[in-house]
Amino acid sequence: MAGENYLLATKSPALPLAPVEFDRGYTDTTHNILRQYFNTLDNVTGPLLANSGGRFLSFPHIAAQDTTDQRTTDNTATKVLWNTLDSGLGFTLNLDSTATAAHTGVYKIDYSLQFVNTDNAVHDAFVWLKVGTTDIVGSASKYTVPERKSAGVFGYLVAYSSVTFQMNAGESVALYWATSQANVVSPAADGIYIEAIAAQSSPFVMPAIPSAIGSIVFVSGIPVQL
Repeated sequence: MAGENYLLATKSPALPLAPVEFDRGYTDTTHNILRQYFNTLDNVTGPLLANSGGRFLSFPHIAAQDTTDQRTTDNTATKVLWNTLDSGLGFTLNLDSTATAAHTGVYKIDYSLQFVNTDNAVHDAFVWLKVGTTDIVGSASKYTVPERKSAGVFGYLVAYSSVTFQMNAGESVALYWATSQANVVSPAADGIYIEAIAAQSSPFVMPAIPSAIGSIVFVSGIPVQL
């Protein structure tokens, strides 16, 4: 029977052994078993092939965010951090802010980073993807973050991109960023960092703004070259 968000898996029936001579009872029993099995198949294929049938399918995916400010030093490739797993299937979010895939396939990552520039000059930030220790070709983006407008009024830019890539089961993927002018706490230096903002209740109610939000979804198996 089909549910709103799931289907019951089918299992081939165990048919009774046929007698040596014709037996009407055996024939009727076998037909009933097969009829029940085909009805079960219809209950699966009917909803699955109907409109919106894709809602019954589950694909490997992961969604995560980070609730802390993230900083780096000048001209240093730095891993984007993720401290909160929002949802996941077929992925493991690791303590080193990498995500390990359980299945080989083609995947797509979407990310959003809230860059802040505390300096009086415009500066650039760069973001790219690595699988293991290998940079993914064509995955880098450049973001130009506006300068500070006045004391305490910083320049903001939300960096968004989407990248399609391949990875094998057991491989780990990570997002990296860098800038030539980093905001440093000690010794203090103005520049770029990735900011998280806490939830607020006044002057209006608003949920927290993560420093980083990202998701990876399964696109397809890796095509076989014939």
